[in-house]
Amino acid sequence: MIAVFSAGSIFAQKSALKDAKRSLGRDDLNEARTLIKQAAEHADTSTDPETWKIMGDIGNKAFDNERTKAMLGQNTNDKVMYDGLMESYLPYLKSDSLAELPDDRGRVRNRVRKDISSILKANHPFYINGGVYYNEQNDFSKAADFFEVYWDIPTLPIFAEESNAFVLDSTYQTIKYYAIITTIQAEEHERALKMLERAANEPFIENSAYQESDIYELMASEYISLGDSAKYLETLYLGADKFPKSKYFIPNLVNVFIRDNQTEKALEYLDQAILNDPSNACDFNSVKGALLAETGDYAGAEAEYNKALAQDPNCERALENIARNYILQAQAIKEETALLTNRQQMVENDKKSI
Repeated sequence: MIAVFSAGSIFAQKSALKDAKRSLGRDDLNEARTLIKQAAEHADTSTDPETWKIMGDIGNKAFDNERTKAMLGQNTNDKVMYDGLMESYLPYLKSDSLAELPDDRGRVRNRVRKDISSILKANHPFYINGGVYYNEQNDFSKAADFFEVYWDIPTLPIFAEESNAFVLDSTYQTIKYYAIITTIQAEEHERALKMLERAANEPFIENSAYQESDIYELMASEYISLGDSAKYLETLYLGADKFPKSKYFIPNLVNVFIRDNQTEKALEYLDQAILNDPSNACDFNSVKGALLAETGDYAGAEAEYNKALAQDPNCERALENIARNYILQAQAIKEETALLTNRQQMVENDKKSI
């Protein structure tokens, strides 16, 4: 009796698969979804690649129906279209992964891959559209989902043996950036960091949207958002090493060293910053001068301010600091004089401070 009931259960679920397929053919997507959900939750059919293939086909049909309307110039429901597109994605991946499992005799007979790979390739560009749609709705998390799928598809095992399945050009690199930015806008910082680390470890394709160094700048910023100062500093070091001409990493390292009273390190990196970007003398030389003044090296400080002014005579930072430098020197001399007992030396110091 148990065997009979078991066989009957399997037959019922196989029948549900056929019914779901028939509903799909009739464009009754709601009924198809109900039937395929039952099959996906039942032990007898939950591991059948066909179950998940049909589930993916249902989402793809919803997408195709609306896309056909758009091609015919008819009104479309963009939400239904892009939700259908996303609805198809994970079931297709699961169907393919189940079909890759060997049977009892150790054979792999993947009967769904050809169709799924064809659909994924055809649908690939539309994930950009879905991301743009949800970005315009200010649903940044969903926008990131679409952009990330566009990023993921060419890297799927399905296409491992198709080296020319996709053109990975500047558009592909740009969409990676969109995925990262929308994730940051969604304030999903851990997810954003995973994307940034992934982007940093993949070949960078030159594009008009951003530079490779921007990946590391965003990474540093995300560590700040998470309050991870150690990782922030580590990223600054990494960025400074990889992108020595960047105006972000070394200046921020200098700020960290100044904040932590590590003057020698700050001066070391300032020298590197000045070497990398001499056109920014107004900022870098002025900061270096201020640090030297704090150590009591007023002559060295004045020399740095003059370098800044030589490059930019209107550098307000240098002009203010050079005036402050004279005041600091005068104060230092007066303090020294207050401690002197030698009358002649006191007179000499008073002359210097006037």
